[in-house]
Amino acid sequence: MTRGRGRPARDRGSASIEFLGFLPILILVALAAVQLGIAAYAVQQAGTAARAAARTGSLDEPGTPDTAGKAAISGWLADETNIIGGDCGGDEAQATATVKIPSVIPGFDGFGSAKRSATMPCDDGQLQAAGGRS
Repeated sequence: MTRGRGRPARDRGSASIEFLGFLPILILVALAAVQLGIAAYAVQQAGTAARAAARTGSLDEPGTPDTAGKAAISGWLADETNIIGGDCGGDEAQATATVKIPSVIPGFDGFGSAKRSATMPCDDGQLQAAGGRS
């Protein structure tokens, strides 16, 4: 027995069942896209933190490069950010920021961290005080 345009009655609802079978794959692809976006954002924020820390270390301003680097990035990433260097040594200040990449999968932290470095020339006032060239 057929109904409508020649489809058997027992095929009603088969598209819904097929969609339910394909739904986990769609969710997995969506989560992978979101995770890729978060990883790219963490890399960008690591670069921002390194530049801010190096800039603060190169200028004759109060404050530590670590604090400036963490203040320059998003608060939810700053808690697990590590900034090394930033002080003016020689004629340039170099800082390296390491930002932990968060995971969209609860309980899985296997995405590692993003690491970026930045170098800024030191302020002339600091070079003269340190005995450097003018």
